[in-house]
Amino acid sequence: MPSPAMPASHYPSAPPAAAILPRHEPLAFQTRDGLVESVHYGSLIATAPGGRTLLSAGEPQATFYPRSSLKPLQSVAMVRAGLDLPADLLALTAASHSGAARHLEGAVRILELHGLTPAALENSSDLPYGVPEREEYLRDGGRPTQLAQNCSGKHAAMAATCVINGWPVQGYLDPSHPLQKLVAETVTDLTGEEPSGISTDGCGTPLFALTLAGMARTFGRLASAELADGASAPESPEAAVAHSMRRHPDMVAGEGRDVTDLMRLLPGALAKDGFEGIQLVGLPDGRAVAVKISDGGDRARMPVTVRALEVLGVDTSVLAGIATGAVLGGGRQVGLLQAADFSTLSPTDDVL
Repeated sequence: MPSPAMPASHYPSAPPAAAILPRHEPLAFQTRDGLVESVHYGSLIATAPGGRTLLSAGEPQATFYPRSSLKPLQSVAMVRAGLDLPADLLALTAASHSGAARHLEGAVRILELHGLTPAALENSSDLPYGVPEREEYLRDGGRPTQLAQNCSGKHAAMAATCVINGWPVQGYLDPSHPLQKLVAETVTDLTGEEPSGISTDGCGTPLFALTLAGMARTFGRLASAELADGASAPESPEAAVAHSMRRHPDMVAGEGRDVTDLMRLLPGALAKDGFEGIQLVGLPDGRAVAVKISDGGDRARMPVTVRALEVLGVDTSVLAGIATGAVLGGGRQVGLLQAADFSTLSPTDDVL
């Protein structure tokens, strides 16, 4: 039975058993002393500038929910609506942050700059997402709050954007609110797709069903957006968001997080993950990679992404630390989590 928090119309008309399953393919596997003990299926696509497919596996045209990888698109919508923040705070608007002090303080700064307090936030409450951050927070007597939840930077910015435009702050998550209508229009503009469905993300924001292909095109567009040449030429919202994320990758995720590491190690790359095994990476030349791990697990997401970048000819030697995962037995390595050789599945002849 649908919960009161979500209208029944948001649920599929057919039971889950009748759903058409995407045609995912094996993208990663884990070995233990030479025996494959786990296989992760999924879909991926790599696109050229303009959206032409360079590499694909599984069914990248199947619709899925991008989850938090949608945040940079939501940030672009808010900048288009007049949101103007320092780069570190703009990066936080696109973040799934770990909940470090600088993240929580940053969300408060966004609110205070627009005459608001944390009482304006309408996201769900939670503890910090990062393990060390959560442990420190609990040691200090912290409890689940909206500010500590990993999307609080985005929600602070949404409330701020309402103030800037004279829109009601209360109810800013309603799909009929002017802010969410603008977000929906921006998502369609950036992806070139009309969402095939709408749901609600874990934090409470409207969530759109899109394809990996559409999301890859978008990240290629964002990553290749050029900064303004002079003070008289304003940056595009796309360039402003991408530049802020690359300049402050610690605000997009946090210390010890692979998304932060990737942007630090691979100059010019724009990266954002999402719950349920999602990873997007845009390159400054306009190419992009989009990955969805079918089982929703997190551990295969980055090894598959790094392998896809390697197939594209990117020098991924600097990413060795996040390209595989050690499998331990008795405190010593006895196996490896690694990407499958999906480069032979369906690449075009001009990938490399």
